[in-house]
Amino acid sequence: MPASKTLTYPSARHASQLYCGSEDNLARTEKALGVRLVTRDDWVKLDGPAEAVARTEEFFTLLNTGRNQGMAYRTPDFLRLLDLFARDGAALRSLINDPVVIATRRKSIVPKTLGQKLYLQSIQKNPIVFGIGPAGTGKTYLAMAAAISALLKNQVQRIVLTRPAVEAGEALGFLPGDLREKILPYLRPLYDALHDMLEPEDVSTLSEKGLIEIAPLAYMRGRTLANAYIVLDEAQNTTPEQMMMFLTRLGDESRMIVTGDITQIDLPRSKASGLVQAPRILRNIPGIDFHHFTATDVVRHPLVQKIIDAYEQAKTAESGGLSSS
Repeated sequence: MPASKTLTYPSARHASQLYCGSEDNLARTEKALGVRLVTRDDWVKLDGPAEAVARTEEFFTLLNTGRNQGMAYRTPDFLRLLDLFARDGAALRSLINDPVVIATRRKSIVPKTLGQKLYLQSIQKNPIVFGIGPAGTGKTYLAMAAAISALLKNQVQRIVLTRPAVEAGEALGFLPGDLREKILPYLRPLYDALHDMLEPEDVSTLSEKGLIEIAPLAYMRGRTLANAYIVLDEAQNTTPEQMMMFLTRLGDESRMIVTGDITQIDLPRSKASGLVQAPRILRNIPGIDFHHFTATDVVRHPLVQKIIDAYEQAKTAESGGLSSS
């Protein structure tokens, strides 16, 4: 049975924000959900089979709820949410209707995928969380946001951010400059994330007071980190010995997040990755959780997800060819 429904919003700008002001996004919605859409000013009209109209109304209602929670949609975000809703409406309902919001000085951060949301929920529940997955899934960014939010709420006394410098032996010594200048390239992404969430003067002040410390992994040896939020990034480039060393730095009232991408290991072939080994050894320990992201959690340009999928398919095909030869 055909049906028609007009959705009205507070302003034309409000309505436009839901579909990023793009006629192409409306056309994609029509194709994905089986309706016809017309929009003018502050309204969007839905026409089509009654079931499709009701489903599309729910989709726009969820988009509006997310917008009111602080989600700012770009076309890639819209397309990911549309795809998620078309595949699994319950997943988008869960993502939107039970929000997780992380407040930092410069912005409120909300998960943009169900995988991101489950990751943040795990961070809230467990002292040690591993975030493992491809580039662009937000695993490090969200870990940084959780750490900064905890510091601002006085839930911890300091943040320690660390990364392994893969060339921490001979090669690093030949780089120009003092020690800080030598290690800065490895730590730059952590500084970039900090400046996205805090005002520049806050970053400087907190760093000078020792409330935020950014250091290479080698500097963690021999320390016990109490009442701290500790984030290990690029953990695929740790050896098993380095991973054990890092995890045993956990002190009273501290939390750890370990992030990495096991498809991007830069260690010499003769060395095993601590991030590959850790899930096998630690998976049955209460309080330690492993969250695995997939290409569907990528929140960069939509092409990034397609690139990851293509490489995964090629890797699977090569493995199949080797096993059959």
